[in-house]
Amino acid sequence: MTSHTWWYMARSGGIVAWALLAVSMFWGVALSSRFLGKKPKPNWMLDLHRFVGGLAVIFTGVHVVGLVFDTYVTFGPVQVLIPFTGDYHPVAVAWGVIAMYLLVAVEVTSLLRKRLSKRVWRTTHYLSFPLFGLSTVHLLWVGTDRTTALLRYGVLLTVAVVTAATLIRIVQADQKESAAARPR
Repeated sequence: MTSHTWWYMARSGGIVAWALLAVSMFWGVALSSRFLGKKPKPNWMLDLHRFVGGLAVIFTGVHVVGLVFDTYVTFGPVQVLIPFTGDYHPVAVAWGVIAMYLLVAVEVTSLLRKRLSKRVWRTTHYLSFPLFGLSTVHLLWVGTDRTTALLRYGVLLTVAVVTAATLIRIVQADQKESAAARPR
Protein backbone atom coordinates (compact mmCIF):
# COMPACT_ATOMS: atom_id res chain seq x y z
CA MET A 1 0.00 0.00 0.00
CA THR A 2 1.16 3.52 -0.71
CA SER A 3 1.09 6.27 1.89
CA HIS A 4 -1.84 7.80 0.01
CA THR A 5 -3.84 4.60 0.43
CA TRP A 6 -3.89 5.00 4.21
CA TRP A 7 -4.97 8.63 3.88
CA TYR A 8 -7.80 7.73 1.50
CA MET A 9 -8.78 4.92 3.85
CA ALA A 10 -8.87 7.32 6.82
CA ARG A 11 -10.87 9.93 4.90
CA SER A 12 -13.40 7.57 3.38
CA GLY A 13 -13.70 5.53 6.58
CA GLY A 14 -14.54 8.65 8.55
CA ILE A 15 -17.10 9.92 6.07
CA VAL A 16 -18.77 6.52 5.74
CA ALA A 17 -18.80 6.08 9.55
CA TRP A 18 -20.49 9.48 9.93
CA ALA A 19 -23.06 8.69 7.22
CA LEU A 20 -23.84 5.32 8.82
CA LEU A 21 -24.22 7.02 12.19
CA ALA A 22 -26.67 9.48 10.62
CA VAL A 23 -28.70 6.65 9.06
CA SER A 24 -28.71 4.78 12.36
CA MET A 25 -29.84 7.91 14.19
CA PHE A 26 -32.65 8.49 11.71
CA TRP A 27 -33.84 4.88 11.87
CA GLY A 28 -33.62 4.83 15.66
CA VAL A 29 -35.77 7.95 15.95
CA ALA A 30 -38.14 6.63 13.27
CA LEU A 31 -38.45 3.38 15.20
CA SER A 32 -39.22 5.07 18.50
CA SER A 33 -41.69 7.55 17.01
CA ARG A 34 -43.16 5.49 14.17
CA PHE A 35 -43.66 8.67 12.14
CA LEU A 36 -43.17 6.58 9.00
CA GLY A 37 -46.40 4.76 9.80
CA LYS A 38 -46.89 1.10 10.57
CA LYS A 39 -44.72 0.03 7.64
CA PRO A 40 -41.90 -0.82 7.54
CA LYS A 41 -42.42 -3.19 10.45
CA PRO A 42 -40.62 -2.18 13.65
CA ASN A 43 -38.71 -5.50 13.83
CA TRP A 44 -37.26 -4.87 10.40
CA MET A 45 -36.42 -1.31 11.35
CA LEU A 46 -34.78 -2.45 14.59
CA ASP A 47 -32.61 -4.95 12.70
CA LEU A 48 -31.59 -2.25 10.21
CA HIS A 49 -30.87 0.21 13.04
CA ARG A 50 -28.66 -2.31 14.84
CA PHE A 51 -26.86 -3.41 11.67
CA VAL A 52 -26.11 0.14 10.53
CA GLY A 53 -24.95 1.10 14.03
CA GLY A 54 -22.57 -1.86 14.02
CA LEU A 55 -21.26 -0.83 10.61
CA ALA A 56 -20.65 2.68 11.96
CA VAL A 57 -18.39 1.15 14.63
CA ILE A 58 -16.51 -0.88 12.01
CA PHE A 59 -15.96 2.12 9.73
CA THR A 60 -14.87 4.21 12.70
CA GLY A 61 -12.25 1.52 13.22
CA VAL A 62 -11.26 1.79 9.54
CA HIS A 63 -10.95 5.56 10.00
CA VAL A 64 -8.74 5.22 13.08
CA VAL A 65 -6.52 2.50 11.56
CA GLY A 66 -6.05 4.63 8.45
CA LEU A 67 -5.01 7.60 10.59
CA VAL A 68 -2.51 5.56 12.58
CA PHE A 69 -0.81 4.13 9.47
CA ASP A 70 -0.88 7.32 7.43
CA THR A 71 2.37 9.27 7.46
CA TYR A 72 1.20 12.76 6.44
CA VAL A 73 -0.14 13.69 9.89
CA THR A 74 1.32 11.62 12.70
CA PHE A 75 -1.35 9.94 14.80
CA GLY A 76 -0.21 7.22 17.13
CA PRO A 77 -2.30 5.09 19.45
CA VAL A 78 -2.14 7.78 22.15
CA GLN A 79 -3.47 10.52 19.86
CA VAL A 80 -6.40 8.41 18.62
CA LEU A 81 -7.32 7.10 22.07
CA ILE A 82 -6.75 10.02 24.45
CA PRO A 83 -8.37 13.41 23.75
CA PHE A 84 -6.21 16.56 23.50
CA THR A 85 -2.90 14.69 23.14
CA GLY A 86 -2.14 15.51 19.51
CA ASP A 87 -0.77 18.62 17.85
CA TYR A 88 -3.03 18.51 14.78
CA HIS A 89 -6.31 20.37 15.53
CA PRO A 90 -6.32 19.11 19.13
CA VAL A 91 -9.86 20.22 20.01
CA ALA A 92 -11.50 18.92 16.82
CA VAL A 93 -9.62 15.64 17.03
CA ALA A 94 -10.57 15.35 20.73
CA TRP A 95 -14.22 15.68 19.79
CA GLY A 96 -13.75 12.81 17.36
CA VAL A 97 -12.09 10.69 20.06
CA ILE A 98 -14.89 11.44 22.52
CA ALA A 99 -17.47 10.67 19.83
CA MET A 100 -15.73 7.33 19.22
CA TYR A 101 -16.04 6.43 22.91
CA LEU A 102 -19.70 7.45 22.95
CA LEU A 103 -20.30 5.29 19.86
CA VAL A 104 -18.66 2.30 21.53
CA ALA A 105 -20.69 2.87 24.73
CA VAL A 106 -23.97 3.03 22.79
CA GLU A 107 -23.09 -0.05 20.74
CA VAL A 108 -21.89 -2.15 23.69
CA THR A 109 -24.96 -1.33 25.78
CA SER A 110 -27.14 -2.14 22.78
CA LEU A 111 -25.52 -5.55 22.50
CA LEU A 112 -26.05 -6.06 26.24
CA ARG A 113 -29.57 -4.62 26.28
CA LYS A 114 -31.21 -7.78 27.61
CA ARG A 115 -28.79 -7.82 30.55
CA LEU A 116 -29.21 -4.14 31.45
CA SER A 117 -32.08 -2.28 33.02
CA LYS A 118 -34.20 -0.28 30.64
CA ARG A 119 -33.13 2.91 32.43
CA VAL A 120 -29.40 2.23 31.98
CA TRP A 121 -29.85 1.28 28.34
CA ARG A 122 -32.03 4.31 27.57
CA THR A 123 -29.75 6.75 29.38
CA THR A 124 -26.73 5.43 27.49
CA HIS A 125 -28.66 5.41 24.22
CA TYR A 126 -29.46 9.11 24.66
CA LEU A 127 -25.71 9.68 24.29
CA SER A 128 -26.35 9.12 20.56
CA PHE A 129 -27.44 12.75 20.28
CA PRO A 130 -24.23 14.34 21.59
CA LEU A 131 -22.34 11.62 19.68
CA PHE A 132 -23.95 12.75 16.44
CA GLY A 133 -23.27 16.40 17.25
CA LEU A 134 -19.63 15.82 18.19
CA SER A 135 -18.94 13.66 15.15
CA THR A 136 -20.58 16.23 12.88
CA VAL A 137 -18.46 19.05 14.31
CA HIS A 138 -15.38 16.80 14.05
CA LEU A 139 -16.14 16.15 10.38
CA LEU A 140 -16.75 19.80 9.55
CA TRP A 141 -13.83 21.16 11.56
CA VAL A 142 -10.99 18.76 10.79
CA GLY A 143 -12.16 16.55 7.92
CA THR A 144 -10.06 16.93 4.80
CA ASP A 145 -13.16 17.12 2.63
CA ARG A 146 -14.88 19.73 4.79
CA THR A 147 -14.43 22.43 2.15
CA THR A 148 -16.16 20.56 -0.66
CA ALA A 149 -19.65 21.72 -1.49
CA LEU A 150 -20.98 18.17 -1.82
CA LEU A 151 -19.90 17.24 1.70
CA ARG A 152 -21.12 20.49 3.26
CA TYR A 153 -24.55 20.36 1.62
CA GLY A 154 -24.83 16.65 2.26
CA VAL A 155 -24.05 17.16 5.94
CA LEU A 156 -26.43 20.11 6.15
CA LEU A 157 -29.27 18.12 4.58
CA THR A 158 -28.57 15.07 6.73
CA VAL A 159 -28.43 17.09 9.94
CA ALA A 160 -31.72 18.79 8.97
CA VAL A 161 -33.41 15.41 8.41
CA VAL A 162 -32.12 13.91 11.67
CA THR A 163 -33.05 17.09 13.56
CA ALA A 164 -36.57 17.15 12.07
CA ALA A 165 -37.08 13.48 12.95
CA THR A 166 -35.86 14.16 16.49
CA LEU A 167 -38.19 17.15 16.89
CA ILE A 168 -41.13 15.03 15.71
CA ARG A 169 -40.17 12.44 18.32
CA ILE A 170 -39.97 15.08 21.07
CA VAL A 171 -43.37 16.53 20.13
CA GLN A 172 -44.90 13.04 20.13
CA ALA A 173 -43.44 12.32 23.57
CA ASP A 174 -44.80 15.62 24.92
CA GLN A 175 -48.24 14.87 23.47
CA LYS A 176 -48.17 11.41 25.02
CA GLU A 177 -47.22 12.82 28.43
CA SER A 178 -49.93 15.49 28.20
CA ALA A 179 -52.55 12.89 27.30
CA ALA A 180 -51.47 10.67 30.19
CA ALA A 181 -51.61 13.58 32.65
CA ARG A 182 -55.19 14.58 31.70
CA PRO A 183 -57.90 13.27 34.03
CA ARG A 184 -60.25 10.79 32.44
